[in-house]
Parts: sequence; C-alpha cells; structure tokens
Amino acid sequence: MSTLTAMKSQTQRLRDAMASANVDAVLISSSTNLFWLTGFTGSFGYVLLTANEARFITDSRYTVQAKEQVHGFDLVGFASPKSGMQVLKECMDEMGISTVAFESAYVTYGQLMQLQEKVAGIEFVPVGDLIENLRMLKTPSEIQTIKDACALTDQCFDHLKRLVQVGVSEFEIQLELEFFFRRNGATCAFDPIIVSGANSARPHGKATEKPLEAGDLVTFDFGAKMGGYCADMTRTVVVGKASERTRDIYNQVLKVQLACLDMMKPGVIAGDVDAKAREIFDEKGWAQYFGHGLGHGLGILVHDTGRLGAGSTTVLEPGQIWTVEPGIYFEGFGGCRIEDDVLVTETGIEIFNTTTKELLELG
Repeated sequence: MSTLTAMKSQTQRLRDAMASANVDAVLISSSTNLFWLTGFTGSFGYVLLTANEARFITDSRYTVQAKEQVHGFDLVGFASPKSGMQVLKECMDEMGISTVAFESAYVTYGQLMQLQEKVAGIEFVPVGDLIENLRMLKTPSEIQTIKDACALTDQCFDHLKRLVQVGVSEFEIQLELEFFFRRNGATCAFDPIIVSGANSARPHGKATEKPLEAGDLVTFDFGAKMGGYCADMTRTVVVGKASERTRDIYNQVLKVQLACLDMMKPGVIAGDVDAKAREIFDEKGWAQYFGHGLGHGLGILVHDTGRLGAGSTTVLEPGQIWTVEPGIYFEGFGGCRIEDDVLVTETGIEIFNTTTKELLELG
C-alpha cells in the first residue's frame, strides 16, 4: 500500500474511485460501508456523497450518536412523522442529484423498488464493487486494529488449552471462549466452531454437549472482534496421544498451509494459491476431502471482500488481509484445519497469529 493511499481519508479514496468510474453521486446505506466510511455503528443511516458535498442522514434514535462518531459530513437528522425516504429526496434535490449510484451488493430488489417509488425522479444505477474493492486495501489504522484482534485471539487460545481434557464438553469450551472475549473488551467475530472427534469432519459444525474423548481431533475456529474489525484463526489439537493416522493428516494440512503462505506475495493470483493447496493434498489422494476455498478477505466482516479460492482472478496487493485455512475432513473420523490471518506486504506477507502450529497433544 502506497504512502499516498495510507494518508488519504476513506472519503477521499471513495471520491477518487467515483471520479475514475465516472460516478457523480453515491448513496450508501449498508451498515458495513457506513462504518468503513464514517465510523458510525448505529443500525440506520444514509450517506450521500458527491465530489463537493458529503451528507450523513439518520433519525432521532441516532442523532446524538452520529454527532459523536461522524466527522467531516453535514449531519441531517429527522424524526417522525417524516420518513427517511422523504429526507433522502429533499437532500438529493438540494444537492442537485438526478442520478445516484447505489450499493448493488447490499440493496435488495424490494428495497430498490421502494427507493424508485418513494424517491421519484431520481435515476438509480448499480455501483458494483466500487466500495468493496476499496475495503480490500487496509489503512495502517485498520491493519493495527486487526492485529490487536488477532493478538487477543491468540491469548484466548492459550487460555482455552487447559480445558482440552477427557470429559469436558464442546459447549463448555465455547462458553469459556465467549466469556474470555467479553472480559477483555471484545466480542466473537462469528459463532465459534468448537468440534471434536467425528464432529470435526464438519467444517462449520456447531458445539454440542459431546464430551471430549481420548484421541479426538478438536478444531477451534474463532476470532475476536475489536474496534469493528475481525480476527479469524483455526487450530486443531488432539486429546491425549495422536494416532499415526491423525499425525499424518495433521502434517499434510500443515505442509499445505506453509507452502501456500510461502507462495503469497504481490502479483500472485489468488486462484493459483488455492490450486497449490489442492496439488499438495493430492500427493496423498486427499484433494477430494478439501471441499472449501483456501481463504477469504478479512476486515469489518469476517468473510469480507475477496476470495482466495478456485478460479479467483484477484491479484494479491499490499494492504490486503487474507485468511489462509486449508483443511481436510473424513466423515466418521474427523477433520483438521489450520488458519492464520496474513497481511500482504510490499515484499511478501506478515502473519498476524503467533499461536504455535506444532501438533499439540493436550489433556
């Protein structure tokens, strides 16, 4: 990421992108993009942005909050009986907007129909991935916030290791995980995945009352959310001693992950990194058991913009943050996944997670 890009505000970055795409005005209503652009954390708001004006519209529930969180925008508040659509129309007329781009990735067909009906006389055109592409390249502040979330996630895993004992349930571990984040000023970035034994063959399985048993593979897939940004780490451990089969599975997953991490640098195609993972799994005939993508973008959303998967043509660039999470899953036996969060730098990558990737035999 260039120093120039790092110094620009999100508003200026968006205006530059609008100019390049010949977009005169944009309407933003999704909570994700509102937070990225303004820092607003409420559940309702609109931004109207042109080359010369920036307005933030919200209702009486959030006017005080908006004054505290939103800077550099003209704040427009309203209360019942006025509606948001009425105020939106008034602001567009005042700003001389006749055509406005909207977030086609978020606005449903029904919402678009309502906009066209209630905000009559305005032409609404889809903006595509304009904002999402900007969100892929993180500012230094965003990078630091995600690093902090990853550091707390590492600490949480270290705290949870003591619970990996025969007889402790998956639910008990998940509950302690959630308490740990709350006690440390964070929340869960997503519903944690704590699965053991045969349950670990479910990549997105949910914790149950199943007690841990000797020899179980136990997968921890979780992350802290701090300052509006997510972490996402996975580690797989063994209860007691690992069998030869378990060790073989684990070592192959680790081999895949390390090779993919070593491959990542600016200019590399995302789909090629995923293909490398499948190539190495196929050394043992296991590519068929790797059913998901190698990773995804990470940011305000845990599954944020960008796909590190088969066929993805995205080019790795400095400032992007990706998860790298190969895994294989054998129904009736169990699964193994190892995941880190990584920043693409000018020369390669920086791995944010510090938790060991050696096979841990616990309990």
